Amino acid sequence: MSVVEASQATGKAAAAVANKPRRNAVSDGSTRKSRTVRYVLLLLFLLFVLTPVYVVVITSFKTSADTTAAAQWSLPETWTLEPWRKAWDVLQPYMVRSLSLAVPAAIIASLIGSANGFVLARWRFPGANLVFAFILFGMFIPYQAVMLPLRQTYQDLDVTRGIPTLLITHVIYGIPICTLIFRNYYATVVPMEIIESARVDGAGLIQTYARIILPISISGFVVTLIWQFTSVWNDFLFALFLTQQNNGPVTLGLAALSGGQKVDYAASMAGALITSFPTLLVYIVLGRWFIGGLMAGALKG
Repeated sequence: MSVVEASQATGKAAAAVANKPRRNAVSDGSTRKSRTVRYVLLLLFLLFVLTPVYVVVITSFKTSADTTAAAQWSLPETWTLEPWRKAWDVLQPYMVRSLSLAVPAAIIASLIGSANGFVLARWRFPGANLVFAFILFGMFIPYQAVMLPLRQTYQDLDVTRGIPTLLITHVIYGIPICTLIFRNYYATVVPMEIIESARVDGAGLIQTYARIILPISISGFVVTLIWQFTSVWNDFLFALFLTQQNNGPVTLGLAALSGGQKVDYAASMAGALITSFPTLLVYIVLGRWFIGGLMAGALKG
């Protein structure tokens, strides 16, 4: 190699080394800029979401004289817990009834949906797809379309309006979505080899489900329990038609708290926060498994 060629090769190598940091610098700059824009947008969305929360929280600690339109953004001049006491006195029996409704409804609907999903996904039978389609059809029936016929049916059966009536209704309406979640979960997560091994060992349908499938279904149950508990706890329409004011869930109590000619906004805001605590607690306790369980039934692999 001549001296000229060697110098040219050295110059090219030096140029390549010099240009490499420059490209990284440009890349780092664009990455930093995009990250800054992303954080700014997230901060704006966070402020947008937390603004009404701020109004609700500070209003719940105000006196009746402070709850005016002009002072809705201002901090309370006199901090008081009286709205919280008033809201708790009114909502306490309603919350007990809501807990006795939401917990069993979520568990029963999840268990039935799990059994349906297992049979439809891994224990095939003639017409399974048609049965699955009919079950899913229940998800698309609007509540408003069946409310009056459903109430008339309960009246014809001489069923008293109350929490048991509401429990049956929520379990039935929760079965389609729970079946869909578990069917996708078992079809993508549970290997068919496990089911075939259980069949070879002589295990029947019930034994396979109880001893093998249920222990590995925790993620699916977390999703359906959170979904069902939240839906049942926040329901107002079914509660309005199928229960009465003296035996209804917490949504009816919250409506009674905010009703009347003169609305106590401070007590209503405190009541809204009190009724939101159970669902918030459920998400805090089980939320770490919620996304994982939801995605486990949506992805193959």
